[in-house]
Amino acid sequence: MRVINPDHRLIAHKLTYLRDERTDSPTFRRLAEELMTLLAYEATREVRVEPFEIRTPVAPTTGIKLSNPKPLIVPILRAGLGMLEGMVRLLPSAEVGFLGMQRNEETLEAITYANRLPDDLTGRQVYVLDPMLATGGSMADAIHYLAERGADDITAVCLLAAPEGVAHLGESVDPLSATVTLVTGAIDERLNELGYIVPGLGDAGDRLYGLAE
Repeated sequence: MRVINPDHRLIAHKLTYLRDERTDSPTFRRLAEELMTLLAYEATREVRVEPFEIRTPVAPTTGIKLSNPKPLIVPILRAGLGMLEGMVRLLPSAEVGFLGMQRNEETLEAITYANRLPDDLTGRQVYVLDPMLATGGSMADAIHYLAERGADDITAVCLLAAPEGVAHLGESVDPLSATVTLVTGAIDERLNELGYIVPGLGDAGDRLYGLAE
């Protein structure tokens, strides 16, 4: 698994305010969307394209356009929805699917409870969105779920990650034939005994929407 952690001051700036406990939900949502657009720029560097013939006002030329089948964006419900708009802004022609996964607070294991995805993802590039890569269980399950349906190039995009989650994800996806990339705004210090990222930013879902899980 390839890991991309961009060294960009705007990313660090927005993360600082996302982390701040004084940041209210509307501001948190806006910052998450803006940060997602920055991360999406890095995540889509190798998006698949094909030649496209056009004519400018001066002369004919060859450009590029996104290849078919179109990329698929999959936010993990519910917190991943807060990242969707930032990704769609950069890839407006992409298709969007949804995957519902929930962490058992006692076992810390991920449970899949809903999906709205094409049955056949053969040859698809997929971008999976989830704000926090903590234990890595939910993301690993999501990537396996997508790979089983034929996706051959999967990029996980997270605002924050814990070292334990990065390690677990790498070990879990290593046997897959699909190419897997992780793009994250920062890799923090560790997980605490409750499975939260330290220093982290708290519960991303609650901070996005102001409601308890």
